Amino acid sequence: MLNHSSVTEFLLLGVTDLQELWPFLFVVFLISYFFILAGNGAILMIVICDPKLHLPMYFFLGNLSCLDICYSTVTLPKMLENLLSANKAISFVGCISQLHFFHFLGSTEAMLLAVMAFDRFVAICKPLRYTVIMNHQRCAQMAGTVWVIGFLHALLHSIVTSTLNFCGSNHVHHFFCDIKPLLELACGNTELNQWLLNTVTGTIAMCPFFLTLLSYSYIITSLLFKTRSCSMLQKALSTCASHFMVVTLLYVPVLVTYARPSSGSSMEQERVIAIMYTVVTPVLNPLIYTLRNKDVKRALIRAVRRTYRWRNPETASEA
Repeated sequence: MLNHSSVTEFLLLGVTDLQELWPFLFVVFLISYFFILAGNGAILMIVICDPKLHLPMYFFLGNLSCLDICYSTVTLPKMLENLLSANKAISFVGCISQLHFFHFLGSTEAMLLAVMAFDRFVAICKPLRYTVIMNHQRCAQMAGTVWVIGFLHALLHSIVTSTLNFCGSNHVHHFFCDIKPLLELACGNTELNQWLLNTVTGTIAMCPFFLTLLSYSYIITSLLFKTRSCSMLQKALSTCASHFMVVTLLYVPVLVTYARPSSGSSMEQERVIAIMYTVVTPVLNPLIYTLRNKDVKRALIRAVRRTYRWRNPETASEA
C-alpha cells in the first residue's frame, strides 16, 4: 500500500462538533458496545455449544453475530477514544485499514442476509428436500463464499483509495474512515472510485436485497396458495419476521447513504445515518432473534442453568 500524497494522517471529526455532548455520547456508545459484545457473544456461544442449534439457520445466525461483533469493533473503539481525547488523528495506513474492514464486514453481512433468506425459502417451500439442499458442506461453502467476496470487494476499494493523492485538508467529516468522506479530500481524479462505489458496491448491496425480497415473495406466495391452516401460516411467517426486521434495519440506512451523491449538508446526515448500521443494528439483532425465537431463548436458559450448576455444584446436587 503506497502513499503518494502529502497527508500522513487524518483527523476524524466525530459524530458532532458540540463538545458538551461528548461525555454523554461516550457513555451511550460505551453501553451500546457492551450490549453488542454481550448479546452477539451470547448467541455465538450457544450456537457453537448447544447441539440442538447445530442447524443451518443457526449456523448462519452465528456468522451474523460474529460479523456484528467485528463490524462494530472496527468503528466504535476509535470513536470512544476520540470522544475522550483531544487528539483525533488516525494514521494513513490505519484509515485505509479501517475502510477495508468496514466494507469487508459490511458487504459480507449484506450477502449473508440473502443466504439466510434463501435458507428460510428452502425450509418453508421445500421442506422435504431441506436437509439435502442445505447440508453442512453446502452451508459452509455458502458462508465461505460471501466472506471471500466481501474481502475481495473491500480490498479493491482499499487499494484504489490508497493510491489517491491527498494534498489538502486532512479533516474527515465522519467518525470513521469511509470512502465518500475520503473522496471529498482527494485532489486528483476520483472517477474510478466513484464508479466502483456506484457499480460494484451498488451491485453487492442491491443484488442481495432483491434476492432477499424475491425469497420472501416466493415464501408468502407459496404459503398463501398451499397452506390452508392459518396457524401454520402464522408460524411460518413468524420465523421469517425477525430476519426481515434485520434486513430492514441494515439495508434502509445503507441505501440512503450510498445511493445518493455527497454534499455539504448530506455529510452531516450521513454521520447520523451511519450510527444506525454501525451501532443500532448490531445492538438490536440479538434482541430481535432472542425475543422472537423460542429455540434461541430455550438454549439461553439451558446455558444459564449449566453455568449456575457449574458455579454451585452443591446446590445443583441437592436439587
